[in-house]
Amino acid sequence: MGEVAIRFPYSRKKLSHESFLWVCERYPEHRVEMDANGQIIILSPVNSKGGGRNFFLTVRFGIWTVKDGTGKGFDSSTGFTLPNGAKRSPDAAWISYERWNALTPDEQNDFAPICPDFVVELRSKTDHLKSLQKKMDEYIANGARLGWLIDPIKHQVHIYRPECPVEILDQPKTLSGETVLQGFVLDLTDIITE
Repeated sequence: MGEVAIRFPYSRKKLSHESFLWVCERYPEHRVEMDANGQIIILSPVNSKGGGRNFFLTVRFGIWTVKDGTGKGFDSSTGFTLPNGAKRSPDAAWISYERWNALTPDEQNDFAPICPDFVVELRSKTDHLKSLQKKMDEYIANGARLGWLIDPIKHQVHIYRPECPVEILDQPKTLSGETVLQGFVLDLTDIITE
């Protein structure tokens, strides 16, 4: 999704949680994120082709999540508060039940203060690749154990893991969930290729 960064001109402090919620309510038609410095980022709605790709990703991931039963899956409308204070909404995410159930009901019912174990960002034509790469680095730095940056524009997948260089796959047909999502293999038909 394309992004527009907004700085609040008279504020030198990081926005409060309540101020962030106000911005989210003010722009209900958009996904809203906040970086670790308190800069608000408004994400535009994805185009139709991108939405179709995200649908296939969500359905295939959701089916595995329900069958596997070891964690909770989240779609692109879900926001999380990362340990560095950023509020992010990956296109898909997964958290083990052990970690999810350690949160209080109030924390679960908010922008949960947790970095998912697994995250996916699916690039659309309005996304800048460098922005998504920075976001993926941020997820890993804040505790994600596996991340996929799927780029249908270049027909590539960037795989992020802690303390490892980014692995780039050209035109892969499938992706493995490795040890984080044991047994999950994502068929990339209609996601990275058409």
